[in-house]
Amino acid sequence: MASPILSDTVKHCGVTSEGEIPKVDRVALKRLIEVKLAASGFEVPSSYEDDQGVLSLAHDLFRRYAEQSRLLCDHLTPPDQRIQDFLDDALSTTGEKVQIPKETFSVDRYGIARELSLPDTEGVNEYHNEHVSSYRLSNGILHNPLNDRRTTKGVFHIADYGLPVPADKISVPLITYARLLNEALHPPSDLMELPYTTSWEKPVQTMVSLLLRPLVCPAVPGVRPEKRLEVRFFVPGGCVSNIDFVESIFGNAGDPHLPENDAGLDAAHWTGHTGCVILAPHIRTLKKKDMGLPYITEASDEQKETGMCWSDANEPYNGGKPFKITCRDQRGIMVTILADNYFGYCKKEVKTQIGFSANLYGLAEEEHAGGALSFQSFSLGTFFSPSSNYIPNYYSFKEAISLLGDTVIVHSEGYASDKNYPNVHIMPEDFHINLNAQCATWMSGGVEQSIRVLPKHIYLHPSGYKVRLGQHEKSPAWKLIGTVPEGVFTHKPCTVSGGGKSEISKSLTDAVIYGPIYTADYDKDMALVSQTEMQARPPSRKILCMDRTLGSVIKLLTQNEDLYTKEHNEFISLIPNHVRAIVFAIKRFYRPSWGSDWKSHFTVDIVNGANGHELKLNGRRLVGSYLRVGMQKESGAWRTYKLRQDFVPADKVQMEDDITASVVVPAEQISGLPIGFYKSMIGSHMNKTGHPMTQNDNVSAVLPGGFQDHKSLKIVQNCEWRLFQRPDDAIIPGFDKQTEFDMSQGGLFASNFKPIAQEEMIDISEQIDVFDLFTDHMKTHIIKCVDDGSSFNVCSAKPRIWEGKPTKNPRYLQLRPDIKFQQERYLAELGVRLSRRLAINEPVIFPVNAVIGGRRNNPPDEINGVKIRPLCVFNPIHYQELPELFMDYVCSVTGKSPSTTGAGSEGALTKGPFNAIQATVDLNNCLVSMLLTGYGGFTSAAGWIGPDYRFDHDISLLIPEIWCRMRPEECEPTGLIERGELEKIDDFEYDGRTIPASRLGYRITRKFVIEYFGRVFDNPAAVITDDILKPENQDLDVYVDGIENLVDAERNAALLYFKDGTIIDACPPLAAVLNVMAYGHYEEKSITDPGIRKMFTREALLESNWYKKRLTTKQVCEIALCKRNVVTLEHFISKPGYETEVQRLNVRGRLEDAKRELNFVQSKEYLISLVGTLGADPITSRNRSGSD
Repeated sequence: MASPILSDTVKHCGVTSEGEIPKVDRVALKRLIEVKLAASGFEVPSSYEDDQGVLSLAHDLFRRYAEQSRLLCDHLTPPDQRIQDFLDDALSTTGEKVQIPKETFSVDRYGIARELSLPDTEGVNEYHNEHVSSYRLSNGILHNPLNDRRTTKGVFHIADYGLPVPADKISVPLITYARLLNEALHPPSDLMELPYTTSWEKPVQTMVSLLLRPLVCPAVPGVRPEKRLEVRFFVPGGCVSNIDFVESIFGNAGDPHLPENDAGLDAAHWTGHTGCVILAPHIRTLKKKDMGLPYITEASDEQKETGMCWSDANEPYNGGKPFKITCRDQRGIMVTILADNYFGYCKKEVKTQIGFSANLYGLAEEEHAGGALSFQSFSLGTFFSPSSNYIPNYYSFKEAISLLGDTVIVHSEGYASDKNYPNVHIMPEDFHINLNAQCATWMSGGVEQSIRVLPKHIYLHPSGYKVRLGQHEKSPAWKLIGTVPEGVFTHKPCTVSGGGKSEISKSLTDAVIYGPIYTADYDKDMALVSQTEMQARPPSRKILCMDRTLGSVIKLLTQNEDLYTKEHNEFISLIPNHVRAIVFAIKRFYRPSWGSDWKSHFTVDIVNGANGHELKLNGRRLVGSYLRVGMQKESGAWRTYKLRQDFVPADKVQMEDDITASVVVPAEQISGLPIGFYKSMIGSHMNKTGHPMTQNDNVSAVLPGGFQDHKSLKIVQNCEWRLFQRPDDAIIPGFDKQTEFDMSQGGLFASNFKPIAQEEMIDISEQIDVFDLFTDHMKTHIIKCVDDGSSFNVCSAKPRIWEGKPTKNPRYLQLRPDIKFQQERYLAELGVRLSRRLAINEPVIFPVNAVIGGRRNNPPDEINGVKIRPLCVFNPIHYQELPELFMDYVCSVTGKSPSTTGAGSEGALTKGPFNAIQATVDLNNCLVSMLLTGYGGFTSAAGWIGPDYRFDHDISLLIPEIWCRMRPEECEPTGLIERGELEKIDDFEYDGRTIPASRLGYRITRKFVIEYFGRVFDNPAAVITDDILKPENQDLDVYVDGIENLVDAERNAALLYFKDGTIIDACPPLAAVLNVMAYGHYEEKSITDPGIRKMFTREALLESNWYKKRLTTKQVCEIALCKRNVVTLEHFISKPGYETEVQRLNVRGRLEDAKRELNFVQSKEYLISLVGTLGADPITSRNRSGSD
């Protein structure tokens, strides 16, 4: 299923198959670089005596190689030839001849670019030119580009050729593009200089190139293989640090000259598309006049509006500011010039090209998303037994061992250990754990067996339920932690910058604060606890009754007018919060053997002759866990609330962060899915064999009407090896534990951090009040830097100084946690495998469970005298039906973010700056995806909720914790609405005008908070108060202005589709949304009209002609690609002198596979198999006037 480029991950991305960063052999890299330079004809003053011998001996060989290269000067690598052919055709009418580089230094394995970015001179650990400053660190590299962030305003220019130029982009005459491209490919000589050779007598001046194969469409085991495009990067030698950055994220696809790296021969995995990126920061000084732009009197109105003309002959193109410009057409080739070397532009351009390929290929989407697989965990105390309350009794050890085959070692005592991870054990179905005895026991052959239970070991029940030891962060006490086998995959698409994409997958553990369980006056508080215990309803279920759960006690002591009497609610209101916490702690630790004498177990110390204030259990200090949830503007104090005493953060596996490739697949094509993907309360339903039902069973036998919740499912995959993280909070020593860990590890790529010389690092280590706040990992790193005497290093709390103050955009590349910590992903799959009864050779697939986008909201503000209108109208979680959801998705309006230089609309699906074609394609795909899958469209808030409460990412962190504690049926929007846990927001009158508040959809209510936040917090109603649930209660004027700001932004965003004519490319339901956004109606009907609402149903989609056209379009495209693949493979086989390569690469076998695929995609069966997929958007080629 995977492309062959992943066969050597060290060469591809500098990571072993086990997720380790191997130590770099710099001597070997230097030798390789010098040999490659010598082979290219450059004069190399070798740094090594033995190398001098090699270079001397091979001197004639290198000269011969250089002579052969000159004879083949017109020969290009396969991807380069595809790019050149495209340019020759596209620019044929301009009179300009543009030649992509024929001779470059090809970075064909990971790590070369990093070595090239600094001088080879011993003891020289820094390099500077006008565009970048680079520093060698003891554990990696620091590259600080000229600009500390990217801009999103006026940045995206598109040549007026091929596909339509959307109205939110700047259309550029083709002649101007051609001249810019020519200049881009001929940088000044000083910019061409390789940093590695800067001290040589004759420094090497060259372009540097890289081949990428980014993911476009994830593999679906048993359905289709993964698909990738090819992308070529060309940068001047002085900007080789950008190659270091790009290959660290997307991997190095090897030498483009070699046939094994030719995407054209990789028929099974190539989308048929080719990208090219040329880095050219020097072209910002070029003049508009010289680039062929018209004089202002000869320019069109549009050119005057967008600045594509000149009045002063010296006027620089784009005002001398950063920009990118691209040329592309429906053939799937795109050539982009980047006029700035800030690293974010390079990453986002690859993202753009992935999206371009996905849109043309069909079936797949490129999404701006984050996502996490979260497994609910519990504190089990000191005892574990496989209770039928949470572990089914129909799983057996014998069956588990049969499923896992030779991946485990079975011990004579009757349990098994995993061969990959010996600390992972498969236990018998009757095993129990007694932490007091520190042993697990079970019966085997009529004899009780036991083993010692150890920290860092995981014990799996045959059902996949996991048990492990956990120690409290601030207490010596140990406890057992249980984790369910099935997780919840929360997918966070269309998430604006600063909206919580990364936070959704971060562990809550790092955010938890620990403190004592407080008692103000021990005697009075215990008396009130006793009084509270007597208030249980009904009287037969006292608070300490063992059949009453802690959750039910939390509900009992939370005011609820719908459930409780006025007297009971009044009594609850009189209970102080700290006493409520004491009640919950007593409930959590109560044992039946105590009877009514629970008080003697809970005491306080005597301090200075009086009762102390820290509650103890049997003499051991109890420690409570607290979580920050927002800041109140008035006081400036963070709001901190106690977590439930039995709360344990969910186990998480990060699945996405920023660039996601996704595919929608009919559920019937995927085997072995859990029952949670169906709508109902059927977790306890069994099939005819007495086992839990899976998709392979007859679901209609137990479901009313046989209704399946998700007839199509979304499968996603991260496109990146490393994530470009912005650690906002790392400036506070010790606060961001993950960043301090990451930045202390080897192989670091950092940017926008301060290069710290030895003297300053010593100073940091000696500032005990600061140094002591860091985590142990960062402390160790700082001391190591001091001891090894390295010239430069970085500290997580020391960002780069930019324009006189610390930058708000410090960055580093984080190795994806699921790659770095592979055991976590392995355990997730192992638990699911056992739970779903999947054999070891069957794939474990994690489809999306929930769609929860992210907004970044701001209160009224002012920047440099410019008023910023509010967006803080949303409460923590909203649900919107598809018409309202897509109004949000079309606009994607956001508040301020440190990542970019502005605020406002980020374009459709937050991809405005990264979408090279009309946004209707992405929107059509997204809408079809939501209609096919039936996922509810939820959104969480970041930033501010109302003008009084600042939340930052506190809600984003909580979302997975809440969702993984909800049963499948509880997540359904219809049920949430019926139970009053979501309330509809209606339009209302204000100051003589109608405020369209219904655009906000539904929002969570107090009932939702009590029910679901109550599974996390002791006092949920205090965490999310009424004025947070209803931001209008904070300031109605701000609320109204925020809604009108949102509606104005949505109107302006929609009008662009009418301005550029791309409204005709919108599918009918999307066209209805755009018309309502722009003009308030569609075909004289409002958005609430039943006829319009019906358009947003799966049934209407499947019956529509426009969806059927998508399927036939995909078939036509796939036939063309398969035919192309067959021709390419046949041509390669026929080339003289290539028989050895044909055999080595099994090209004949590939050809037979390609022919079989061609026969299939031409068949009726293939067209039928596409039903339930996205198909492909019938993209049209038109100019802005709308004519073909």
